[in-house]
Amino acid sequence: MRPFVPAAVLVAAVLGPAAVTGCSPAPRDAEPPRATPDTAASVPGGCPTAASLPLPKDFPADLPVPEGAVVTSVEHRPGGRHIVATVVRSGFDATLAFLQKELPIAGYAPKDGEVEKDDAESDFSSETVRGRWTLRKMPDCEGGVYLTYLTSAVS
Repeated sequence: MRPFVPAAVLVAAVLGPAAVTGCSPAPRDAEPPRATPDTAASVPGGCPTAASLPLPKDFPADLPVPEGAVVTSVEHRPGGRHIVATVVRSGFDATLAFLQKELPIAGYAPKDGEVEKDDAESDFSSETVRGRWTLRKMPDCEGGVYLTYLTSAVS
């Protein structure tokens, strides 16, 4: 039984510090992700549950946004550029038809657009703004689509 004692001491010496310090891959003070002032909350993988964030003050006032769109995030980039992410619950086809009809009526000319089964995108421009919209079906939100606007002032 004597050889067992040194082996037990060796195992304790190797594993003891790990048990005391913990072997967690995340730091102990790590917090779970949560919504920031520029991000709206949603159910995991689903429809937004929080109220819409406001559009940026310098977002083009005449750029059509579908009724009921929930702004889920806003990014301000250098040079007056914005990325505004929204969720629209009117379905892919209706939202696509809205963009294709309302942007030209508001003076935004489409350019280089394409439509596929579950996503669409197009560049657009006016005398004062150029940008791009992207549209993508949401898998876990009935009738939901991600609609993202990327805009910048024409210089």
